Amino acid sequence: MTIRKMHADDWPEVARIYAEGIATGIATFETAVPEYTSWDQGHLPYGRLVATSGETLQGWAALSPVSGRCVYGGVAEVSVYVSARSRGMGVGLKLMQQLIADSEREGIWTLQSGIFPENTPSIRLHEKCGFRFLGIRKRIARRDGIWKDNVLYERRSEIVGVD
Repeated sequence: MTIRKMHADDWPEVARIYAEGIATGIATFETAVPEYTSWDQGHLPYGRLVATSGETLQGWAALSPVSGRCVYGGVAEVSVYVSARSRGMGVGLKLMQQLIADSEREGIWTLQSGIFPENTPSIRLHEKCGFRFLGIRKRIARRDGIWKDNVLYERRSEIVGVD
């Protein structure tokens, strides 16, 4: 498995894996994959990764800004998606480990995630990578007309913003 920077021409496979995650009903509040331009504008220019094995794209990870306010410039939200055929093979872990390293190189001091409580593989991944449980946002939004909770996790860098 190789982890590398995501390129715009990876989008068809990234979108396919994103659609698989959406279809689970427990990965995101999104119900459709956006157009690349919209997705691109909503994510930071760094921290965009793909995992590949040969020619096969196995998963992707990306960072989104949490706010446009400069005081939150070192805080980013994590997205990690693994292809259905590659789940349980350590792809998410490798993506997350590289995402953490890349985020710290870019000066990010806090990574955060909102996870559906039912998404236990994602919760385990975050905990394995040093994220801590913050709390639950009860009935924070609807997905397919059903109120959903969101479990909040964060990881504070031990090397960025420690002064």
